[in-house]
Amino acid sequence: MRGSRTWTTAAIAAGCVAGAVATTRVARRRRPAPPPPIPALAAPRPRIEPAIEPAPSPAVAATPPQGRRGIGMWGTAAVAVSIVLAAATVVAFASTVPSRAATVPLDTPAQPLAPGTPEPHLVVPKTLPLPHHQTWRFAQVLRPVQARRSPGGRRVALLSTRTPEHTVNIVLITATAMHHGRLWVRVRLPVLPNDTQGWVLRSALSGYTFVDTHLVISLRHRRLTLYKAGRAIFRAPVGIGARHTPTPRGQFYVRDRLRGFASPFYGPIAFGTSARSAVLTEWPAGGYIGIHGTNAPQLIPGRPSHGCIRMRDRALVRLARLLPIGTPVTIE
Repeated sequence: MRGSRTWTTAAIAAGCVAGAVATTRVARRRRPAPPPPIPALAAPRPRIEPAIEPAPSPAVAATPPQGRRGIGMWGTAAVAVSIVLAAATVVAFASTVPSRAATVPLDTPAQPLAPGTPEPHLVVPKTLPLPHHQTWRFAQVLRPVQARRSPGGRRVALLSTRTPEHTVNIVLITATAMHHGRLWVRVRLPVLPNDTQGWVLRSALSGYTFVDTHLVISLRHRRLTLYKAGRAIFRAPVGIGARHTPTPRGQFYVRDRLRGFASPFYGPIAFGTSARSAVLTEWPAGGYIGIHGTNAPQLIPGRPSHGCIRMRDRALVRLARLLPIGTPVTIE
């Protein structure tokens, strides 16, 4: 910085000197030329005549030549040019001088450290590991589409855009594959036999929605457990299907949520799943397995249902706050 200030001062001084020299030259040129000498009068003859005063010489009132008028303008221009040159010199030199921040090493402390103070060091934050828990994805069926045994293979089932309960139809995605330049996805199908999967064109589905919840129902222990990010966050006893109308085992998912039942038999809320009863196939809509409340809470835990999962109403309301649509369901 001291060097740059010295060069700046020198440049300004040079500009001022150049301007002073130009001004001095202009001042010298603008001085009026001295009047020419008055010629001496001839000696009078020795005769008496009245004294006549000589008339003033016209050279005394002479003005400078007209060609000198532009000298003042050129002098002013010379001063301006010198100042511009000085400023340009300062800017050009300052741009070539590195700043102090650029010449100081990064590890140099900003001020002297006190005795006993450890030297500063760069702290690199630790990289957090990615979560190991599993996530699932589902999508809405945008148009009726045929599910096939393999990409482009034999038909398995027809997926519509609405469920039997007149809600939006969704499918749980389990895999993806390319076939003849087109993207296919494998989905769980709400058909018999249970655990059936099929391939559909990706273009027939909406964008993915991700969930990290997993509902596990133990038929042996008559207990429902909801996991989120691999950690159990809710447990409750349940009622399952009777022996002649058993609850099916397998891998399913939550398809929809229903409210506003006229009868207290189903409780305040019901969740529809993709599981279907292999016995009550003649039931309306084909005997889908649901998770709902009850008007007989004293029968839980037990086997009071036709295959559905029954819960006490208070526990069901708590579950409804935690269970999103699209959650995979394992009945074991």
